[in-house]
Amino acid sequence: MNFQEILEKVEKYRIQYNNTLKDKIIEGMHQQIDEILQDTIEYKQSNDILTKIENYIDYFITSRIGGIFVLISLLSLILWITITGANYISEFLSNIFASIEVFLRNSSNLLRIPPTISSFLIDGIYKSLSMVVSVMLPPMAIFFPLFTFLEDLGLLPRIALNMDKLFKMVGAHGNQALTMMVGFGCNAAGVISTRIIKSPKERLIAIITNNFMPCNGRWPLLIMISTLFLAPLISESLNPFLGSLIAALALVASVIIGLFFTLIVSLGISKSLKSIPSFYILEIPPYRKPNLLRIIYTSIIDRTVFVLMRAIYMAIPAGAFVWFLNYFNLSTPIINFLTPFGKMFGLDGVIILSYIIALPANELVIPSLLMLYTNAKNFIDIEEFKSIYQILSTYGNWDWKIALSVMLFSILHNPCTTTILTIYKETKSIKWTAIATLLPLSIAFTVLFILNNLILKHL
Repeated sequence: MNFQEILEKVEKYRIQYNNTLKDKIIEGMHQQIDEILQDTIEYKQSNDILTKIENYIDYFITSRIGGIFVLISLLSLILWITITGANYISEFLSNIFASIEVFLRNSSNLLRIPPTISSFLIDGIYKSLSMVVSVMLPPMAIFFPLFTFLEDLGLLPRIALNMDKLFKMVGAHGNQALTMMVGFGCNAAGVISTRIIKSPKERLIAIITNNFMPCNGRWPLLIMISTLFLAPLISESLNPFLGSLIAALALVASVIIGLFFTLIVSLGISKSLKSIPSFYILEIPPYRKPNLLRIIYTSIIDRTVFVLMRAIYMAIPAGAFVWFLNYFNLSTPIINFLTPFGKMFGLDGVIILSYIIALPANELVIPSLLMLYTNAKNFIDIEEFKSIYQILSTYGNWDWKIALSVMLFSILHNPCTTTILTIYKETKSIKWTAIATLLPLSIAFTVLFILNNLILKHL
């Protein structure tokens, strides 16, 4: 019997046993382990009230209804706290950067630096950096420590276990739930984390679909849109508590949308590839007391600083490029050229150009939008989100329909260049890298075309 015949027989038995053969083998192994442990180890009944409470909590979290409830509730709480606190920190940082800018301009005048060079350094590079830091750092400084706290507590593996059946239904791996959570911080890191999935096919599915999870570079834009344009639809007075709660729910909805397309695309890829799926075993760690030092290191050094430094590196060339376009009046013809295309999808030329500029890093979308809309030779000073609202509504004629289109595009569009390069390094395939890049972009444009031409057009 040659190798091809062996593969055909394996495929035949795989179909015959409905892909459960490995699960049965592993289940039998665990049953034998349990029998050996029962024969050799004496268990004492614990009357510890804390142990009983922990068991009840575990049962609720790992149940189908309870697990979903806990997942949505925790995510909503984290996002609400992030939204509530981010604006205050952003305003504080903006004031600091404004003071530094005054010092830089005075120093430039004192040193008699030529106006063009001074504008390039201060209006282009410095203000792009200050914008990225003041907009990005606040939500990261709040979101990552809270998320890391839940991770250190031992909740995330339980949530992943609860999601296992859902992913199996679309031919994916339960561990994909964990890689998606890593993608909340950075999609490139999420792609790397797929190494925990041993099956080549299921790992490929996780790599291609990780982009549908909003990364940290997209969170500031999503927070801004949900706070300024979507929350007021329900709360006109925009009571601080009610407004932030509605915005948090809108962000949870964006995650659910990303999950929906993750499952749809996973199913499509699984059906198109022929391979033997792997089984899913997840060891549930005990609950543990969170380690404050580990949380600080992981959330601040390993995640916040890593993502922020990447954004800063990307902000320098992007800021210089946008300054060049506006300083020499080159942005207007490009925007006019892109506008008819953008209108087909509920967008405009500025939005399309901003996403092209932000290809290196999603963090650059907001500062690019503001600078291009005002046709300014420098990035606009932003003291709070209301200033951003005035610019977008006045110069860009934004309303909730455009905001919704941008929000969906942000969730579904192509990955950044860092993630694209990471996908190639992990797959070693130009084909799958191209699919992982172009498939989300085509889905984004398709969804927006249907939304704007069949639904929003009649509202």
